[in-house]
Amino acid sequence: MQLVLILLVLVTALGMWEMLRHVLHRRRIPIRIHVNGSRGKSSVARLIAAGLSAGGMAVVGKTTGSAAAVINTDGSETLMVRRSAPNIKEQLSVFRRAARQNCQALVIECMAVRPDLQRVCEHTIVKATHGVITNVRPDHLEVMGPTMDDVAASLAGTVPRRSHLFTAEDRYTGFLAKRSARAHSKFTHSQADAVSAEEMDRFAYQEFPENVSVALDVCRAVGVEREVALAGMWEVTPDVGAMTCHRFRQEVPGVGSREVEFINGFAANDPDSYCRVWRRLGLEAHPERVILLMNIRSDRQRRSQDLAPLFGREMKAAHYVLVGAETALFARLLRRNGISRETIHDFSNLEAPALWERLVTLGPDGARIIGVGNIAGIGNRLLSHLRQKEVTA
Repeated sequence: MQLVLILLVLVTALGMWEMLRHVLHRRRIPIRIHVNGSRGKSSVARLIAAGLSAGGMAVVGKTTGSAAAVINTDGSETLMVRRSAPNIKEQLSVFRRAARQNCQALVIECMAVRPDLQRVCEHTIVKATHGVITNVRPDHLEVMGPTMDDVAASLAGTVPRRSHLFTAEDRYTGFLAKRSARAHSKFTHSQADAVSAEEMDRFAYQEFPENVSVALDVCRAVGVEREVALAGMWEVTPDVGAMTCHRFRQEVPGVGSREVEFINGFAANDPDSYCRVWRRLGLEAHPERVILLMNIRSDRQRRSQDLAPLFGREMKAAHYVLVGAETALFARLLRRNGISRETIHDFSNLEAPALWERLVTLGPDGARIIGVGNIAGIGNRLLSHLRQKEVTA
């Protein structure tokens, strides 16, 4: 019994020491920007970090995204090595790293999904000087739901106290404004049309104007002029899950040369985001040229079930290719939604090189292949294979 008490005292003392040390590290970082939201967190965090860096500030950024990484003050990136499941204590090590680099600003993406842990991330760990909630979308409903109001309330757990909240969300703008007022924080609603089409065309990947708008508003509040911040954002290194388009010309045996476009849309995840992507890329104009590649994760079945009703309706394609886990179940969902068996292809047994060859042979010259669902596993391996093809092309 005595040994148990001694161990309990030691564990408590260690926990108190760790939090005291964290408070000291946090005090050394005058600007702390906490980015939360359903979609676009990693993109917005990277945009803000790039904008502030362009303004001459020493910035450390941390994104969770498709691959957790720390952006150092010199612009280099360090991948986060995890020996177990993600844990919000990881944020403490990011603060230590940022303090060692004597950064003026830390831009950190919220990595929590559970509502209680989101609150802990903000009010115990980060204590943001500037908070961001990018948007409220129907994602992680099994944890933050079941309703959209529940999701909004969960995300509002990271509204900072006595500081400044920024959002590009439209539906829950009033709710977030009230939560900001309750927390005695300023509130800014960023407008997508504040960024012109010409300015968006300068990005090397497919970015959304609302992400750029909210990032610009944060940079301006910190003290970086719009033109300076925007110039830095045009040079940003996007997250591996950012929506990018790649064109290839490939020889198909017995057919000849074909041009094909691959669109990395794996990271969108929720139905609202995919409908926006479909419209933005004009995929509805020629569905006969579209090949939809669905990567299914066994631990993300709710996402798969939410996306299935869009196939053949908002997301029309000539072919629906399934990879990943439990593809047979998803195929049944598609058939139930009226998609013909002939257009559904289960390629879950193929590795990236063979998968790419089959995809190219499915469509006509000028086909557009879009990857959706999840980036993990075969999604990442396919992207790696395509990057190698670009290098050797």
